[in-house]
Amino acid sequence: MNGAGLNVLAIGAHPDDIELGCGAALLAHRRAGHAVTMLVMTAGLGPAEQRARPDEQEEAAALLRASLMWGGFEDGQVPPDGPAVRVIEDAITQTGAQVIYTHAAGDSHQDHRAVAASTAAAARRTQRMLCYESPTSLGFSPTHFVDVDGLVEAKLGLIRAHLSQVMKNGLVDLEAVEAQARFRGFQARVRHAEAFEATRFVWDIPRHTRPGDEVGALNNDEVGALNKRALNKEVTL
Repeated sequence: MNGAGLNVLAIGAHPDDIELGCGAALLAHRRAGHAVTMLVMTAGLGPAEQRARPDEQEEAAALLRASLMWGGFEDGQVPPDGPAVRVIEDAITQTGAQVIYTHAAGDSHQDHRAVAASTAAAARRTQRMLCYESPTSLGFSPTHFVDVDGLVEAKLGLIRAHLSQVMKNGLVDLEAVEAQARFRGFQARVRHAEAFEATRFVWDIPRHTRPGDEVGALNNDEVGALNKRALNKEVTL
């Protein structure tokens, strides 16, 4: 996961969901030179909303230097199947996504649950899929952590771009976000972390790439000899 060519797709139901759930991890990806795309399934516009939320999402994406895609669904009406699956499948194809972040399945918000279900279907062939927590998560039990030390303040900056939610939505609490990063870091035995439930996560351990790294390492011939020995033993048994 350290390659500069890694393509990352983060999916959220509404503006600010991605930043709250995995904003610091995405900052870590961008710092590593990875390409990040954000797919936001709705504009988050209720009957009384103005244009603020889409504009805020565009500002947050610009701060992250991420590409931004929209799902085009109505707030509160994201389907858990066909139409949403196709939107996400198209995004995966367009971005060549190798890592996908999305909502965790256990959530009290229907749009969050629908995005979790549709992502699971659309990303069924993807090797790395991590599900993030949100303020409305239910029974979230993390299996994987991303070390985000030094990135928490920048994550708060991404969330502050969503000013309409910070000012009026009690669920978008910057102090709580900061405390959560410290708590998850304590769980992971680092200073700050973001936590995830892993649907699938293939750990690709890189081979040595620098002189001196190969000391004590198995080379290809030795690995081949071990394979041959194992085969011979099976035949003998």
